[in-house]
Amino acid sequence: MRPFTYERAADLGQLSRLGRDTGQGQTDATVQFLAGGTTLIDLMKLDVLRPERVVDIGALRATHAAIEPGDAGLRLGALASMAKVADHPIVRRDYPAIAESLSQAASAQLRNMATLGGNVLQRTRCPYYRDPSWAACNKRTPGSGCAAIEGFNRNHAVLGVDQSCISQYPGDFGVVLAAFDAQVEVSGPNGARRLAFASLHRPAEGKPHLETTLRPGEVIIGFDVPAGPWTRRSVYLKIRDRASYEFALASAAIGITLDGGTVRQARIGLGGVAYRPWRSREAEAALVGKALDEAGAEAAAEAAFAGSVTHGGNAFKKELGRRTLVRALLQARDMSVANGVS
Repeated sequence: MRPFTYERAADLGQLSRLGRDTGQGQTDATVQFLAGGTTLIDLMKLDVLRPERVVDIGALRATHAAIEPGDAGLRLGALASMAKVADHPIVRRDYPAIAESLSQAASAQLRNMATLGGNVLQRTRCPYYRDPSWAACNKRTPGSGCAAIEGFNRNHAVLGVDQSCISQYPGDFGVVLAAFDAQVEVSGPNGARRLAFASLHRPAEGKPHLETTLRPGEVIIGFDVPAGPWTRRSVYLKIRDRASYEFALASAAIGITLDGGTVRQARIGLGGVAYRPWRSREAEAALVGKALDEAGAEAAAEAAFAGSVTHGGNAFKKELGRRTLVRALLQARDMSVANGVS
């Protein structure tokens, strides 16, 4: 690990000034914000991230870690820990997919430390990105190429990729936020602003080193998940090589509203198979107005992966992703939902 300066930001104003002065917002930024630190420290040890200054934002927990359910939806402070949100009784009852996505991520120790804001910004687990001895990684060194295309790519993405990068977004919680039309509130040198979570992560488009739409000095301070009947009939299904402490090979976040056996509303997110948190509107369109039986679920899964692109070692992900989505849809259909909400 290289030498760096450590500072603590007492409030949002100081945090924004420190970030703006040193270019926060880029993957090669000379300053990095530290919350739980469960990813940042790893990447600094690997010499992938080389910040000159690390700014501890832990003081914001006092004002931006609340869990606030309401009639309009669920407000989550970005400094709330993954563990506390996963264990919150109202989140578990009214937003089970959110609770499941958080409880299935990482280890108990990491969930106690990691924050929601840090979780959605975690970097890919692509071995070529995480090992600087590999020269060809456009995400780490722009313009150098993508070694994964011809190399080891079993865990890599099949949706949302191009020739500049096929890395997989590793998160779980973000997949649910993308499916449920969540909003993100950020604060920075020019004040606060809100944006759709779906627009937070950039597509590769030849510039995979630019991962988010955050501006220099900006930090995520909260998430808003709108209320809807689909949030109660929701599941997060995660398929992985082992039952715990592992990233998804394929996952699906499902929220549906049923009228009898017919789908009236559908929200579908896919993880483990995409470059960024992935909303499958194609699968949703294939479901709405149709009976949710096995044939209907399979038709939706086929629509979800119609545009997938594979590269040898990850060819199995197209079929695994389809089967994961079918299983998740049928699990959501068969849920018992309280209080008469369908």
